[in-house]
Amino acid sequence: MPRLVADDPDAKRIDAAVAQWRQGDVALDAGWFVHVADGSAPLTNEAAELEGGVSMVQGTVEALVVLTQTCDVVRPCINRPFVELAPLVEVDEDEVHRIERGHRPRYAIVPAVRGRRLVADLDRAMTLEKSILATWTRTPGFSTDEETRRFAQALARKRARFAFPDDFNDLVTKLQSRIDDKHDRLSDEGRALRALREIRVTGSPSWDDLSVDVFFWFLRDDADETFEGKRWDPFLEAWKKLVPATGRYTRVEGVVMTLKDMTAQEYVDSDPLDLDYLSTRSG
Repeated sequence: MPRLVADDPDAKRIDAAVAQWRQGDVALDAGWFVHVADGSAPLTNEAAELEGGVSMVQGTVEALVVLTQTCDVVRPCINRPFVELAPLVEVDEDEVHRIERGHRPRYAIVPAVRGRRLVADLDRAMTLEKSILATWTRTPGFSTDEETRRFAQALARKRARFAFPDDFNDLVTKLQSRIDDKHDRLSDEGRALRALREIRVTGSPSWDDLSVDVFFWFLRDDADETFEGKRWDPFLEAWKKLVPATGRYTRVEGVVMTLKDMTAQEYVDSDPLDLDYLSTRSG
């Protein structure tokens, strides 16, 4: 079948059907996902064999979410025929909270299906022609600009995470384990960890130097200046003790503060401490 051209009625029909779709929108009537595997040693379920020793795997998923930027989704299908989608997978409530706090960059929250504990699995993506998207029913993923922005930030973070040195990953192993263990508990420390919106870190003069000063930024929500009437100092000191100066990391300091109190320069010079990435490296 020949490719469609700009004035073809089918192309116009596809463009009209896709015109309302946005990044983060959900296709609840799309229950399948396809990826390609090594036919001789597949890592997942059975696959349909293709040429060249590779296999196509089609699995069942809850739904799909659009990853392509909105400006590219709505462009004419003749010029931009493809869209990228990720599967929505079900996780437990504790995992949803971790994802909401930025502790699991593999996943992203989609508010429209948050109540069903469905999240976008950003480790998996497939490319489809817009003609297929045009056959599905659009469920808006977001209701506010802030929700839209957070999803876009999650996508960017997944692709742009900073690769900390291996010896730094070893240095923060105890802190990582502490956060993983305490985050969801009904203790003062557990609630304090849930009140943090992000943990960022800097290495000075640079991560490659023979002597590095490490500084942690525990960024809390604006409303939690004195956490439940308690000072943050005991929590900060306990967390710092889990990262003692060792080897070329000659000094470790930190502070609990709000994002608005952090300067723009301090923010761009620091990197988020992604626990999901660290656990993958150490594993």
